[in-house]
Amino acid sequence: MARGERWRRAAPADGARTAQRAARGGPGRRDGRGSGGARGATGGVALAVVVLSLAVGLSGRWMLAWHRARRAVTLHSAPPALPPDSSSPAVAPDLFWGTYRPHVYFGMKTRSPRPLLTGLMWAQQGTTPGTPKLRHTCEQGDGVGPYGWEFHDGLSFGRQHIQDGALRLTTEFVKRPGGQHGGDWSWRVTVEPQASGTSALPLVSLFFYVVTDGKEVLLPEVGTKGQLKFIGGHTSELGDFRITLMPPTSPGDTAPKYGSYNVFWSSNPGLPLLTEMVKSRLNSWFQHRPPGASPERYLGLPGSLKWEDRGPSGQGQFLIQQVTLKVPFSLEFVFESGSAQAERNQALEQLAGNLLTQALESHAEAFRERFEKTFKLKEKGLTPGEQTLGQAALSGLLGGIGYFYGQGLVLPDMGMEGSEQKVDPALFPPVPLFTAVPSRSFFPRGFLWDEGFHQLVVQRWDPGLTREALGHWLGLLNADGWIGREQVLGDEARARVPPEFLVQRAAHANPPTLLLPVAHMLESGDPADLAFLQKAFPRLYAWFSWLHQSQEGPVPLSYRWRGRDPALPTLLNPKTLPSGLDDYPRASHPSVTERHLDLRCWVALGARVLTRLAEHLGEAEVAAELGPLAASLEAEESLDKLHWAPELGFFADYGNHTKAIQLKPRPPQGLVRVVGRPQPHLQHVDALGYVSLFPLLLRLLDPNSPRLGPLLDILADSRHLWSPFGLRSLAASSPFYGQRNSEHDPPYWRGAVWFNVNYLALGALHHYGHQEGPHQAQAAKLHSELRANVVGNVWRQYQATGFLWEQYSDRDGRGMGCRPFQGWTSLVLLAMAEDY
Repeated sequence: MARGERWRRAAPADGARTAQRAARGGPGRRDGRGSGGARGATGGVALAVVVLSLAVGLSGRWMLAWHRARRAVTLHSAPPALPPDSSSPAVAPDLFWGTYRPHVYFGMKTRSPRPLLTGLMWAQQGTTPGTPKLRHTCEQGDGVGPYGWEFHDGLSFGRQHIQDGALRLTTEFVKRPGGQHGGDWSWRVTVEPQASGTSALPLVSLFFYVVTDGKEVLLPEVGTKGQLKFIGGHTSELGDFRITLMPPTSPGDTAPKYGSYNVFWSSNPGLPLLTEMVKSRLNSWFQHRPPGASPERYLGLPGSLKWEDRGPSGQGQFLIQQVTLKVPFSLEFVFESGSAQAERNQALEQLAGNLLTQALESHAEAFRERFEKTFKLKEKGLTPGEQTLGQAALSGLLGGIGYFYGQGLVLPDMGMEGSEQKVDPALFPPVPLFTAVPSRSFFPRGFLWDEGFHQLVVQRWDPGLTREALGHWLGLLNADGWIGREQVLGDEARARVPPEFLVQRAAHANPPTLLLPVAHMLESGDPADLAFLQKAFPRLYAWFSWLHQSQEGPVPLSYRWRGRDPALPTLLNPKTLPSGLDDYPRASHPSVTERHLDLRCWVALGARVLTRLAEHLGEAEVAAELGPLAASLEAEESLDKLHWAPELGFFADYGNHTKAIQLKPRPPQGLVRVVGRPQPHLQHVDALGYVSLFPLLLRLLDPNSPRLGPLLDILADSRHLWSPFGLRSLAASSPFYGQRNSEHDPPYWRGAVWFNVNYLALGALHHYGHQEGPHQAQAAKLHSELRANVVGNVWRQYQATGFLWEQYSDRDGRGMGCRPFQGWTSLVLLAMAEDY
């Protein structure tokens, strides 16, 4: 930006010199009219100066625009918080393999830009006419569920249960360290009838597959009747390896069970197309004929190992083995690393059968012990059912960690908000991202403001995983210090995102929740955490500086979210997606005069955390810069002046606003926004809800603050925010409560109970309940009651549905939105543990 400013300042001088050179040519001399010619010459010089000045000015603006666009897709120059090879098997062998494909029901991959992928599909044969339903990717509407991880330690072990109609699938994996390439691992998939005593046992096909992405080599060794003996292979990152599908057995038994086999091998069609390719190939009828039993027909893959549809060189390979057999049964899939075997100097027994059973049970018992030691739910008197919920919350979050690699699309910040200038999005450099995801079925990708909440849970369990995730997120900084709020990296992630949401805008911020686990790191005193923060500090400071500077408002110490929707005729209230609170009511008519309370509070929290971190790390210059900013933002006089609304009795946004807005039917357009009287004018926005609580939520108020009491009273009032199921996102007394934002846009943050904000409220009430002051007893009482409400409701809904949900109804407590939502709703574990 500075270079562009210098170019602009130089332009007039250069333009003047060019004009003088043109004047010496004397355009007036050509008309030969004496004094008139002199006047013409003077006019010509003036015109030349104007034209050339305009041209150079336009050139300067173009150069500035080019400069901005280039910075938007240039990675930040600060040293990375993690080593460049931090994901490699040499540096982190225990994390190299993992269930890093959260959008599929079961699959594993390596933490690599060109990974080896493995996965599972299944289909129940003969239940419906035509092609059977093929299960592969987690979908909202596919009728599968409940499903989720019973145990997952984030590292080397997991057990998941999936209900699919009359079937119950259990998927398990365990890893065994060794060698230079991430070690060995084994899967077990058990399929049983959901209800005991089922007479007609179904015929089920499981599909185990391996996908490569490039020049890696797969060498399948086929046996009789389409059964693979094993798959040999080699990649530069894995060395030599072997994958074996073991003979099927009855559950808990070692006696083999009869299965029918089909195999298919082709070039990789692209990861988003795997399901459709298999569906299209399930077009041949085969017979499943166990000895002594009647044959049954099933749809299968072509029964040869011919490599079909060879694609271009380097496209990769897709190899899939179908096994069809009668329920109940178990199947095991074993990966063995060549370097691990060589390191042991002998062929170690395969991690299968009884050895696998012992390993799985050993890991499950270790998980239970570690869980209680970490969270102490049994010690705190929680019931066995609530402890099970806590284990599932943690496991679902850890099992939802993914590894992504790719290029996002970025729309540069041209510094001309609201202008009509059209700019094409540009590709961000290829980057990796190791992150938890909000929902495997609906949001299987990285979200910036969600991830801070995710890591509050993860870091209690495994601080090393949190350092990895934060290091990857900070690796996404562009040259200005911006991080895109939604990360859509790689083909599989892009395939699940509507086109209009693919592009991230470099002017738009998001709540800096990554600072919440950073603050916890700072308080922990863990030497590994502090060493990480030392490396991460330049990037944390750059990120905060961008947030503070880019979102500043017109009044000192005011801030506003850039990127609000325009006041369209179809919207009741323009949305504010960058805030994370989407359709929460803001000023009815967006303008540059707006002041957003929640954003100011987030910046205040950031200034506080960065100041403390700078002081701890000996960054005296930064501490001297941010300390006064933090003090100013936390000063209640300033907060009152900009955001306390005496006419409303609570903190509020400020902007060009009127409550006289409705959606009314207007054929043929449908529902249309109608603005009545009073017309919009500058005022505090009467929208009591989560935003109003932010000075309390982020603990910015002094325990003796005169504003604390009124906020606690409003929070506790059932006419406003209090419900038996948690705090409502918008007061029941608000005219926007439960209102649609458009004909096709139901309410989202307009009354429903969201766990992330309720967790912040619990932490704040716990904080003020332990601080001496006039409101200590009230805060402590509200903490106890709110905790009982939110935890109790999540537990009841989990019992009833088997899922954690995105949000909960404030009217009857039922789970709403997408499921499973084991992102920030997993904070229920920390609420149970009273860990804030």
